[in-house]
Amino acid sequence: MRDVGKKDILELLELAEKIETGKIKPDLSGKLGALLFFEPSTRTHFSFDTAIKKLGGQSFSMSGTSSTSVKKGETLADTLMTISQYADFIVMRHKVEGAARFASETVDIPVINAGDGTNQHPTQAMLDMYSIKKTQGTLENLTIAMIGDLRLGRTVHSLAEALIPFKPKFYFASPKHLQMPQYIKDELLEKNIEFEEIEDIKPIMPQLDIMYVTRIQKERFAVLEDYEKVKDAYIVTPEILSNVKDNFKLLHPLPRVNEITVEVDDMPYAYYFQQAKNGVFMRQAIITKLMNLKY
Repeated sequence: MRDVGKKDILELLELAEKIETGKIKPDLSGKLGALLFFEPSTRTHFSFDTAIKKLGGQSFSMSGTSSTSVKKGETLADTLMTISQYADFIVMRHKVEGAARFASETVDIPVINAGDGTNQHPTQAMLDMYSIKKTQGTLENLTIAMIGDLRLGRTVHSLAEALIPFKPKFYFASPKHLQMPQYIKDELLEKNIEFEEIEDIKPIMPQLDIMYVTRIQKERFAVLEDYEKVKDAYIVTPEILSNVKDNFKLLHPLPRVNEITVEVDDMPYAYYFQQAKNGVFMRQAIITKLMNLKY
């Protein structure tokens, strides 16, 4: 996200809004997208697939590596070069940080990063920005809390960087060894973005415009005992939301485990399923921009 400026973000938000409202209908017909998911995915995979098909394009998918030549020892570069002979663009999720950038330097077709390890998830950040804009009417000067696994959660890394041009105030709540990475905090300090690391979320609830909840990621822990110690660190319940502002919205990149109770789903503050729907419009916008589609 640090490669994407404010002007680019606003342009993509406007494009997504025009697609959602039917003002424009970009045409991807005759184009083929390769969905290469080396890690599991539900929303990102299906929303990209939906976005491609709603634009009139076609796709083919790889989920995991069990039925591919990667199991035979094929290198990532060779896999990418081969796929690039078939597809017009690649959407890739990989467990290794920097894999998407490596892919973009290996092939001569557009590559969209659908998550690279614990590093970044820029298309999620863009759909999050779209969700924030739709619910708040602005992106400027908002008070935003991010809670849960901030060290290993790639979605919050991308979203924090995406919000920098809009001068937010951040609260970061996490178990001590899952705090926001220092390089993100250094970037915020450099850009004069106010943030505070906290442990208790209750006192700040009346101040918030957005709370962005992330799960504690079991699959990122080498030792199961470490996960068990922190898995219930933050659980959002209706009681916690009893004194929030009227415009307050609760976001979550999903999947959730138990960090938001199901009783919250029916409250007017819950926006995570609509957020997932917004992913289709934003990913249509991203593909439209990268493929320079006519509309």
